[in-house]
Amino acid sequence: MKDKVTIHTLKRLKQSGQKICMVTAYDATFARILDEGGADVLLVGDSLGMVIQGQDSTLPVTMDQMVYHSAAVSRGAKRAHVVGDLPFMSYQVSPQEAVRNAGRLVAEGNVGSVKLEGGAEFADTVRAIVRASIPVMGHLGLTPQSVHKMGGYVVQGRDEDAARRMLDDALALEEAGAYALVLEGVPLELARTITQSLKIPTIGIGAGKHCDGQVLVCYDLLGMNPDFKPKFVKRFANLHGNITEAANTYFAEVRAGTFPDEDHSFKANKNVRLVAATPVGPGVVDAPAEGVEKVGAIYGAPV
Repeated sequence: MKDKVTIHTLKRLKQSGQKICMVTAYDATFARILDEGGADVLLVGDSLGMVIQGQDSTLPVTMDQMVYHSAAVSRGAKRAHVVGDLPFMSYQVSPQEAVRNAGRLVAEGNVGSVKLEGGAEFADTVRAIVRASIPVMGHLGLTPQSVHKMGGYVVQGRDEDAARRMLDDALALEEAGAYALVLEGVPLELARTITQSLKIPTIGIGAGKHCDGQVLVCYDLLGMNPDFKPKFVKRFANLHGNITEAANTYFAEVRAGTFPDEDHSFKANKNVRLVAATPVGPGVVDAPAEGVEKVGAIYGAPV
């Protein structure tokens, strides 16, 4: 197995010009598969509210839920660096509250770093978390926790003033100690400018090819939701179709009585004489026939 990816690994990848591969994961099984597939970073995103829980936004996700999923992913990951999202209202109240919740993700969720959304207004929060020896990944552009403020899931930084503010935010987060920055829903020209202006790596999602790395939701790249078709998502598989087909085949074999067959059934090591129990009605004493051992209803176990 290759060496464990750390925040220092990611900085070296930027310096060498090698792209960083990041993908979301929400459980141990997906974490193991994606880790073996070569992921550099596994993000336990609060996007689990939408893709796992079926919510219409990330806002209902709680700290307890993030800790639970982070711990599961951390158990499945061997090489990849694991990042845990700080969910809505877990860091906005105060830097002290942010440090406490970031500490939970590290201590209980076993993540290697945390991610939070927002720009210069959260620079002091980033500093406080980093001061507690917890690495922080920033997140600018289309920030899902601010969906109501933005008026929906819309591309950010398209005009000059907004672009300038985002660049200033990126520089402020770097100065505050963030080790990397996600750029979501950002024009590729702006993403290129920000990437070239920072010493820390940028990871894009809907931000074009000039970022130092890319991230996608694992369910999206695997084609598990045919109704979700944003411009920035490319499907690298059609698991929705494959899983539906496999399930249909399973159901058909069960209904036809062809599954399970002998190859998928257990056999006793020696001959065992089992006598089925006779159903007994209310108030009737079950008396076995003479010479017949009385057996229970479960697997013919003797009574």
